[in-house]
Amino acid sequence: MKIVLIMPRGALYRYKDGVFKKPIRYAPLTLTTLASLIPSEINAEVEIIDEGVEEIPNDFQADLVGITAITGTAIRAYAIADNIRNKRIPVVLGGVHATLMSQEAMQHADSVVTGFAEESWPQLLRDFLNNKMKKLYTQSPNLSLVNLPIPRRELFKQRKKGFVSIDTVQATRGCTNLCDFCIVPVAWGKRMYFRPIKEVIEELQQIESQNILFVDVSPIEDKKYAKELYSAMIPLKKRWVSPATIKMADDGELLKVAAKSGCRGLLIGFESVSQATLKQMGKAFNYADKYKTQVKKLHDCGIAIQACFVFGFDTDDKTVFEKTIDLVNKLNLDLPRFTAYTPFPGTPIFKKLKSENRIIEENWSFYDAQHVVFRPALMSPEELQAGLFWAWKQSYKSSSIFKRLLGARCLLPYMIPANIAYRFYANNLANYSKAMIADCLW
Repeated sequence: MKIVLIMPRGALYRYKDGVFKKPIRYAPLTLTTLASLIPSEINAEVEIIDEGVEEIPNDFQADLVGITAITGTAIRAYAIADNIRNKRIPVVLGGVHATLMSQEAMQHADSVVTGFAEESWPQLLRDFLNNKMKKLYTQSPNLSLVNLPIPRRELFKQRKKGFVSIDTVQATRGCTNLCDFCIVPVAWGKRMYFRPIKEVIEELQQIESQNILFVDVSPIEDKKYAKELYSAMIPLKKRWVSPATIKMADDGELLKVAAKSGCRGLLIGFESVSQATLKQMGKAFNYADKYKTQVKKLHDCGIAIQACFVFGFDTDDKTVFEKTIDLVNKLNLDLPRFTAYTPFPGTPIFKKLKSENRIIEENWSFYDAQHVVFRPALMSPEELQAGLFWAWKQSYKSSSIFKRLLGARCLLPYMIPANIAYRFYANNLANYSKAMIADCLW
């Protein structure tokens, strides 16, 4: 039995002709994890295809194809699925978008998997072999992360040059925060799941590289678990980066053990310079007036910051862009990122804006957080779009890059090339209009 697992491309980051001309993405865990979950009694040959770094061969053969998609790649996923099914090869769709929009996904698949797949994917495969595959498989409410198989990273090794790193690891799932723009609580529930620390350490020991990228959504929400994990990592002498909330800087003990265990970079959602906006989005634990002190604590520990900001909340007016760039430069944020507020389908905020007649685009290809798909309250969609592009360009001017990196002085061998890559991205992002995306995706 041959199983082919596919991750479709997005318009901005697609193979060869996306905004980035060189690889700047890490290898996702989805495909390698799905490959590892195939039951041992199934004698399966597995091939994984990530369209972000390679093309789908026209002549590949398979007994079953699995496709995972986020909302921004859903239309592409459906096109691939329809084409494969026309060849009489059964297709399974899963991932975030299929979880949010399962009825829609069913129109393009023989089966749909929603939520986490640790239990449902192996059961689907057994059912498939017995000609009993169901149309829908849902997540068990009693998911356990104990004794999970190690993701099959060796399946990516032939394409290693296409990624910044294939050494991605996950210790926790989910998040207890309720940020209104985030799909995590809608897709996977309002709780967290934890792998046994011993098993995480054993996986890290198997990875030859000293550089690790955690993909946990917010691993420090249970501080006791985080401190125990980071303490156990100290003897490994790894260097690692991870998403986290700014709360990392407010717990001196946690910050100290994280730095000692090898933390060198954090992706942090600052989200806004306005406390009113932070409260509206459900992220009131962020305090804009504390950012300066918190950033200094992280930089003093040698931790670089990839800082994320979102534009377009109902409290945002046209002054938000300049205020944000002023803060980015003042705080010497190592690698700023900007997105447009995006109401993903299947979420309460999408339904709310839809009822208010504020959704202006329902082609999911544009739900990439870089294109405005709704009507903001205090500016026009065009003003929000122009402000987003302006923010990218301003923060990646040579003068801004030089000032920020000179002030931060963290992880410079990585931050310098990353800023150069994002400078290219910032200067070319506006060229990828909606018409171009619609034209180039297919």
